[in-house]
Amino acid sequence: MSAGAASGLTLHFTGDSVTDCGRRTDPDRHLGDGYVRLLSERPDLAGDHVVNTGINGNRVRELTDRWQRDVLATPPDLLSVLVGINDTWRRYDSDDPTSVDEYVEGYARLIDQARAAGVRAIVLCEPFVLPISDEQRAWRDDLNPKIEAVHTLARELGAVLLETDRALTALAAEVGAAAVAADGVHPTVLGHRAIANLWWDATRPVISGLRS
Repeated sequence: MSAGAASGLTLHFTGDSVTDCGRRTDPDRHLGDGYVRLLSERPDLAGDHVVNTGINGNRVRELTDRWQRDVLATPPDLLSVLVGINDTWRRYDSDDPTSVDEYVEGYARLIDQARAAGVRAIVLCEPFVLPISDEQRAWRDDLNPKIEAVHTLARELGAVLLETDRALTALAAEVGAAAVAADGVHPTVLGHRAIANLWWDATRPVISGLRS
């Protein structure tokens, strides 16, 4: 069990606004109102310590700047990371691209540091976009290689892969993209519920193993 948890496991979620989801103005548990809160309310995780350090707008480079303070200072049992859409988005709205090499090298360094600090299990979530405009459809040229990079990192670093983009794209095909993420990026209640369910299904065996 990691330091800082009175009992049970410590489950730490970090990344960008999809994880943040208002957690810094959440007066209750500082979890926000997205998939992290939904997971924290599962009876299966009763007694576990759930932490959210997502921050709006973060890319891999911003995670790097705060990794020691926000993640490694108190290493969790399980670390879940969702980052990448801003590494794509900034190319199109700010002419500030993140190359695939930069994304992979920075991301791998973060995971290596987490492993070295004693994190026992790691979940890497695909970044995603559910295009609601022609402009966002063009983002796929930049985002898809980063999604493939997450697959490679998960395989090479022994992490759990959460196929967020695949699952949410399939859901959007059924109900419409805006019903899952109103602006194509930030999930609705339905979208967050889908992420939470996907996350639990993928990590349940890992969490069971951490408890044994």
